[in-house]
Amino acid sequence: MKNSYDIDEKILTLANNAEQELKGIYEKYETNALNWSARVLKAFQNNWLSTSDFAEVTGYGYSDGGRDKLEAVYAELFGAEDALVRPQIMSGTHALSLTLFGLLKHGDTFISITGEPYDSLKSVIGLTGDSRNSLMANGVKYEQIELVNDDFDIQSITNRLQKSKVKLVEIQRSRGYSHRKSLTIAKIEKVINAIREVDKEVIIMVDNCYGDFVEDREPTHVGADIIIGSLMKNLGGGLAKTGGYVVGKKEYVNDVAERFSAPCIGKDIGANLNQNMTFFQGLYLAPSVVCSSMKTATFASFLLEKLGYDVDPLYNEERTDIIQTINLGDGDKLVKFCEGIQMASPIESYVKPVPAPMPGYPDDEVMAGGSFISGATIELSCDGPMTPPYTAYMQGGLTYDYGKLGIMLAINQIMKSEN
Repeated sequence: MKNSYDIDEKILTLANNAEQELKGIYEKYETNALNWSARVLKAFQNNWLSTSDFAEVTGYGYSDGGRDKLEAVYAELFGAEDALVRPQIMSGTHALSLTLFGLLKHGDTFISITGEPYDSLKSVIGLTGDSRNSLMANGVKYEQIELVNDDFDIQSITNRLQKSKVKLVEIQRSRGYSHRKSLTIAKIEKVINAIREVDKEVIIMVDNCYGDFVEDREPTHVGADIIIGSLMKNLGGGLAKTGGYVVGKKEYVNDVAERFSAPCIGKDIGANLNQNMTFFQGLYLAPSVVCSSMKTATFASFLLEKLGYDVDPLYNEERTDIIQTINLGDGDKLVKFCEGIQMASPIESYVKPVPAPMPGYPDDEVMAGGSFISGATIELSCDGPMTPPYTAYMQGGLTYDYGKLGIMLAINQIMKSEN
């Protein structure tokens, strides 16, 4: 490594120490990956997966048996009644938008109980931008309840639900661009139980992006009605070229499917455009890839904490998603860190990240990640807004070895700028 990339000896020493210190933590991740691998394999076998399910179906996509089996596998894995898994769902934000518009009508009220939503979702709701097609522009009412000490304000939530009718409660599992902690399944289970004590009909929806397969349960296992994710994150396994999923109760998945296609057509249409095998194979690899991403994040947390940076989670804290944040405290250091991640990329390693405006985001962003699938955040990537405290949001790592290299090169780039 030193001959190839001239990595500082201090970083190499820290990396060696990390391997010894983190061994027990890594073993826990590996056990979780083994358990999820067993579940994935069993779901494939239970649904009689065959090579004929990989056949390309074009046109309207009627009678796509492979597509139907894929959705049955997702439903089984998540302990749910039904699923919608399609390449036409282009991102996590698209999946969230489809779901919210599919479930909410004019006059309905929905509440975020995790405070301010992720930046790109604000324009979908109507909190930012001037779209005539946002939820609020279409007569949907929006409210939010802030977290308290990185946990749900259960008293405020139950008081609000008792006050007047709420159609949908939304939970964002991951931190997004906020400085709060991501929410564990145990915390989500506790708030769902509290909600059900006062309202058995309200729809409980969870944005599951970045959290899939990280813990031993998913939100649908603890009472969520519907959850949403992107295949360019965890469950795509680094192979899915596009796509997203919606999993949950059959009636709600049907509502979303009718928004996805057309009323009374729902899931019956939509060719998978020769993506079935990629989706199945990506899901097959996902437990291992998620494990590598968690190891990479933990390795980064260990090294950067030892170097004096404010990191979250700490290397020995429980994780519920693949995101690692590093408060670099300086805009130049944020850019240098991203430069190092880009230098470690297999694609376009020669490109230099530069802060720039990005659609759907209020501040200039600096982004790094030369990925095989453009924008796939399950591959090692890093981004952050150019505002104090200049936080790097890092995620991904298809293999732990490549992830380690990326982290060491990113730190090396910061050190070079300081000399």
